[in-house]
Amino acid sequence: MKSKKLLPYIIAIAIFIFASLIYFYPVLKGQKIAQSDITQFRGMVKEINNFRADKNTEPYWTGASFSGMPAYQISAYYPNDFVRLIDRTLRFLPRPADYTFLYFLSFFVLMLALKIEWRLAILGALSFGFSTYLIIIFGAGHNAKAHAIAYMPLVLAGVLWVFQKRYILGFLVTGFGLALEIYTNHPQMTYYLGFCLLILGVVEFINAIKEKLLPVFIKQSVVIIAAVLLGIGANSSRLMAMKEYGDYSTRGKSELTITPDGSEKEAAVGLDRAYITEYSYAKLETFNLFIPRFMGGGTVEKLENSSELYKVIETKLGKKGADYFTDQALTYWGDQTIVEAPAYIGAVIFFLFFLGLFLVKGRLKQWLLAATVFSVLLSWGRNFEGLTNFFIDYVPLYNKFRAVSSIQVIAELCVPILGVLALKEFFSLKISSEEKIKALKKSLYAFGGLIIIGFLLAHSFSTFEGIRDTTYLNIEKEYNIIGVLDAVIADRKAMLLFDVLRSLFLMLLTAGVLWMFLKSKLKQGIAILIIAVFVLFDLVSVDKKYVNKDDFKSSRKIEKPFIASNADKLILQDKTHFRVGNFSVNPMNDGSTSYFHQSIGGYHAAKMMRYQELFEYQIAKNNMQVLNMLNTKYFIVDNDKGEKQAQQNLDANGNAWFVKNVKVVNSANSELQILDSLNTKMSAVIDKSKLLDNVNFNFEKDSTATIKLINYDVTELTYRTKTEKEQFVVFSEIYYKDGWNAYIDGKLTNHFRVNYVLRGMKIPAGEHEIEYKFEPKVIQQGGMISLFSYISIILVFVVWFFYGKKNKGGELI
Repeated sequence: MKSKKLLPYIIAIAIFIFASLIYFYPVLKGQKIAQSDITQFRGMVKEINNFRADKNTEPYWTGASFSGMPAYQISAYYPNDFVRLIDRTLRFLPRPADYTFLYFLSFFVLMLALKIEWRLAILGALSFGFSTYLIIIFGAGHNAKAHAIAYMPLVLAGVLWVFQKRYILGFLVTGFGLALEIYTNHPQMTYYLGFCLLILGVVEFINAIKEKLLPVFIKQSVVIIAAVLLGIGANSSRLMAMKEYGDYSTRGKSELTITPDGSEKEAAVGLDRAYITEYSYAKLETFNLFIPRFMGGGTVEKLENSSELYKVIETKLGKKGADYFTDQALTYWGDQTIVEAPAYIGAVIFFLFFLGLFLVKGRLKQWLLAATVFSVLLSWGRNFEGLTNFFIDYVPLYNKFRAVSSIQVIAELCVPILGVLALKEFFSLKISSEEKIKALKKSLYAFGGLIIIGFLLAHSFSTFEGIRDTTYLNIEKEYNIIGVLDAVIADRKAMLLFDVLRSLFLMLLTAGVLWMFLKSKLKQGIAILIIAVFVLFDLVSVDKKYVNKDDFKSSRKIEKPFIASNADKLILQDKTHFRVGNFSVNPMNDGSTSYFHQSIGGYHAAKMMRYQELFEYQIAKNNMQVLNMLNTKYFIVDNDKGEKQAQQNLDANGNAWFVKNVKVVNSANSELQILDSLNTKMSAVIDKSKLLDNVNFNFEKDSTATIKLINYDVTELTYRTKTEKEQFVVFSEIYYKDGWNAYIDGKLTNHFRVNYVLRGMKIPAGEHEIEYKFEPKVIQQGGMISLFSYISIILVFVVWFFYGKKNKGGELI
């Protein structure tokens, strides 16, 4: 009997494994997906991985990027991080099939929490996991985002079980689910999940007041909060490190009140408003959710030989020229700078969502509809300024995240849930056939009407012109071809019409299957199977346009993504410790240089705020004194042939140097501005407001003083000094007070932040050994809290197990 009960779950898991591997079948040949962000990440993480392999311990710091920064948000393993073992166990498939499997499995658990029968639960899981946005993020390399999205349904399942009064099961699933969610290290997705849970809580709270069940709601809230706290506690090291670093990162508050040109700067906490809303969905673009290429698809699409663009180009440039331009046609006509692909949820599942609006009753529908609408409205960003500005200005942490369009992940989650609930009700015997027919007709009219309205709005109020259309105007001039842009616009209109008809057709097919079920011409199992096939065809046919076998390469090329150029090889011959400035690319958006060298640049969304400001205010202006103080010994630039070449900077200040004097200023503005003209070899500047007491910086320069770096080991740097008098030394290392400690002859000694980002120290006369050690207290403190949290969760499980076995025959309580 038990094996029969387990069979549906075994079938489900087998289907999820099969679907994940079949979609990403190149992994079966040992190939790996090429991901631009992950390629850059491999450059950023190479020094960390080397240290980890050599020392069998964690550095928590890297010197290879941005002249040095904490590794908390790059790659870090934390003590007592048992949730990592759970996650690794669940992600047993090759990447990215592992994340897809997690999508399916997590959503399937959510379906079980909603008491959905297993066949519909599988259908729902497939519709969620193959939602286009969830697939296309693999192509860009947003693995952490995919990872976080995958655990969202699991957390929701736990919370729903609590609201169903299955307290222990709900507590355990919520606690472990949230622990896994936070472990993924994508705070933005976790933050958006919080909104979804908050809306659910509000709906439950209102119902509790109406039904006079407030004491029960309070009890449920206490259980959920306790589980959340333990889930957070299990990630204490990670979260505490994130919070600590967040205050220093570009997500924190700048001390500057001036812009790079010296004008007054608008006071802000968090990211710049324009940066936050750079990727905002246009209101009309929302139709992409159920009409895939409503706005032309992704930024670049491949057009067929029958397209208008192909025909126009072929007349002048022949088939070769036509193939070239149609292989990378700029069909997207929205106003976002880059769009990998439309965030298509599916015409079939969206039709079922509408069916749910008319068929599903109660709190679940209220929650799912409210969360979906909330998600869509906030995704409009700058195109709905009133709401967006309110959230940026008044909602905690909202201004810490960019790309507001990605909040549509809530809709990606809620639409399939309501769609499956609609099918559950449709196949239920509790609802009459008359009600089902009425709901089916209303859904057809509402959803079909919305599709047609979208089509009419586009043709009535849009020119179908895109932000990159100057490219086609230039082609017209360069090749003397008339009507290139007009041809592209015609193709955009044709794509819209085709996909409108496609969505209408899929809607009608789905409605037809449901109608045939009502007329007893199809059995329920067959109807579910056919709809599942429709869902897969609908989503996978779109997904394959954007992520497919062409995105995979041999493991060797993925694992070693960068090949040393002649410039790199020349620099690598120098075995001293120094930094490299690669100006053949944007150094602040480049992880490749960190793969080979200690770079002044890097690739990370949360750089240190002060370093970003140093770049914008000084390095971007080619201030050589600042580059010298960072010990930039080599530059990589392009020669006339576009080849990378190395240039040695003989004026680099070195690893450490004594200065003649220290200039004390009263603000961050002054500290950064004085670098405009400061001779960094001779002088240093300190912001007085950061000194804990009155420090005397008067000293007599010793021209015979020497200092030498004798050991560099990422987290430990050792220098040897010899001076006849007390001196002040500047180190070409980034200052980070919550981790780096300085020792003179083994004795802890104060050091200061100088020159806006570097370290400085007073050195007594004589011969001394100076050590810098990265010793972040936050790691050990967080590790102890994590251990306590895991023990607490396990104790709850043990108590439940024995209490349940004794009192309820082992059933969940």
